[in-house]
Amino acid sequence: MSTGEPAPPALSPRESIGALLAGGWRSFSFEFFPPKDEDGERVLWQSIRDLESLRPTFVSVTYGAGGTTRDRTIAITRRIARETTMLPMAHLTCVGHTEAELETILDSLEDSGVRNVLALRGDPPAGPRTAWVPTRGGVDHACDLVSLVHRRGLSVGVAAFPEGHVDAPSIEDDVKVLRAKQDAGAEFAITEMVLRAADYTSLVERCRAAGVEIPIVPGIMPILNLRSMTKMVELSGRAMPAEVVDRIMPLEDDPAALRAEGIRISTELCEELLAGGAPGLHFYTLNRSRATREIFAGLQITA
Repeated sequence: MSTGEPAPPALSPRESIGALLAGGWRSFSFEFFPPKDEDGERVLWQSIRDLESLRPTFVSVTYGAGGTTRDRTIAITRRIARETTMLPMAHLTCVGHTEAELETILDSLEDSGVRNVLALRGDPPAGPRTAWVPTRGGVDHACDLVSLVHRRGLSVGVAAFPEGHVDAPSIEDDVKVLRAKQDAGAEFAITEMVLRAADYTSLVERCRAAGVEIPIVPGIMPILNLRSMTKMVELSGRAMPAEVVDRIMPLEDDPAALRAEGIRISTELCEELLAGGAPGLHFYTLNRSRATREIFAGLQITA
């Protein structure tokens, strides 16, 4: 399915993602993470170059727990801004930083011409599902970080959770948190990986009923490996949908067939989300380009 919509205008690193989404442009974006070694660096930049030809609305670069990838996140985001045609967004978390350190990081991003930030509370340094540990002199909630970023005139996005955040007492409380982030200045939200289109639709309905009006872009994680996908889903406090398990479990001993079926499942999910009114798609690439390019080909997305 072609999007049937005009492409956004030519972008600069200082373009506002929030303004683009508010303007009604259908957004297609990719997420990368800072690699740990030189081999990973080569894979990352090859993927960035491969995906650049798809003319994404923007790309984002993640931020390790406790700021463990801070310098690499800034360096990669800066290089994308300077050496590619893509609009970069840097992730930033509350974990392990004082407010003064957060301001310094934002100074570095702005000096690099980067004016889009995804503000997150972040996982505790000990990993997901462990206790949150406040940082003395820091901020404890994503909405506080949103406010700090927004005060500087930057475009700020936030996370949303189709089935509720794993630490939220209820899905109603989870929506209240998103409303607070909007009130603090968030201009758009990106969800963690959507497993069923119905989960995304329900999230949007809950949000609109609670006065959350910002665009909510669904996150897409192609199913390429059963074990790794199951682990990531479990870490988010969820379970793989039965209808998905029924399609991929018979292929457990055939990696190539499982991967092909996973691409079909992801493509069908994207079609359903777009047909249902999603303002775009955000692909978690895991620093690889092939699966995303295959889904784009299946969707017949045009630049």
